[in-house]
Amino acid sequence: MKELRIRMLAGVFVVAGVLSWAGARLWNSVGTLPSVPLAAPIVLALIAVVLLATALSIRARLKAQRERRPEAKGVDPLMAARAVVFGQSSALVAALVAGMYGGTGVFLLELLDIPARRDQAVYAGLSVVAGIAVVAAALFLERVCRLPEDDEHNGTGAAPAR
Repeated sequence: MKELRIRMLAGVFVVAGVLSWAGARLWNSVGTLPSVPLAAPIVLALIAVVLLATALSIRARLKAQRERRPEAKGVDPLMAARAVVFGQSSALVAALVAGMYGGTGVFLLELLDIPARRDQAVYAGLSVVAGIAVVAAALFLERVCRLPEDDEHNGTGAAPAR
């Protein structure tokens, strides 16, 4: 399984942001720009919490297993792989959504004198912050699920879980 690259996530964020900014300008010139939902930052924050809780749970189980505690539950490799896939897909979608709301938020900065648009800009900014939290939690989960170094077979260091 390939690791996520921060450069790729940043590229998705920037491209989505630029396209969203241009789309918001075009849409606003033709009609009324749709509002940024209040649920957007809340849903992204909940996904970040789930990813972080999963990462902390797996990390604690792996630590107990390494220390050979009698009550330690092992980590099923398939479950760890599913967690990594969930984290990677969440990070990609969060980068896309955060870029989209970031571009819309940048456009809304021109309209801060209108109270409704000011609220929309705040929601868009909170969505970007929550999207970054999802990406950070997903990268942490990916790091937790890495296999330990195996110097006998290869000297390349840690590899992602398979």
